[in-house]
Amino acid sequence: MKIELAPEYAAALTFESYPPAPDIAGVWTHPLRKNRSENGAFMEYARMGEEGFQGLPGRLIPRQISVSWAAPGRINAFHIHVKEEQNEIWCVIEGQLMVWLVDCRAGSPTLGVRRKLVLSGEQPTMVHIPSGVAHGYQASDGGATLLYTMDARFNIEDPNEGRIPWNQFGDELWSEDRG
Repeated sequence: MKIELAPEYAAALTFESYPPAPDIAGVWTHPLRKNRSENGAFMEYARMGEEGFQGLPGRLIPRQISVSWAAPGRINAFHIHVKEEQNEIWCVIEGQLMVWLVDCRAGSPTLGVRRKLVLSGEQPTMVHIPSGVAHGYQASDGGATLLYTMDARFNIEDPNEGRIPWNQFGDELWSEDRG
């Protein structure tokens, strides 16, 4: 160390590391372009073709598009789709969500991998969440608006919305980052 610290501070010193985000098989992100002008902004969410969304890193044929409004601080976790295949694309269009993804698929090369994403309306990004990957979020202090697209329709008679306890993968996931 080039700068000598008093022993009580040197003993408490740690350094951050910045490893790349862990990959989860089938999860991809795609940044969107928000075009600003003096009187607002415009963003193209999706172009559709015969094979579904065009120009994305993976394939998804939309069957339902929904919007969810998250109250400030709301934790909505964990959901998982296992009865039938239901892949999703999420995009925050207002506010901010801290999103956790956990691969729960038996036989997956990334089984057990946890990945944190911060999705924001300031810098909109799509994230693809494949079936069998548990997903949940915590809204920021200002709440958030989530636009999400699914390749399966919601069936109220037999919901494909499995639940895993919010703290199944560790209470610390939802702890405030204190620096």
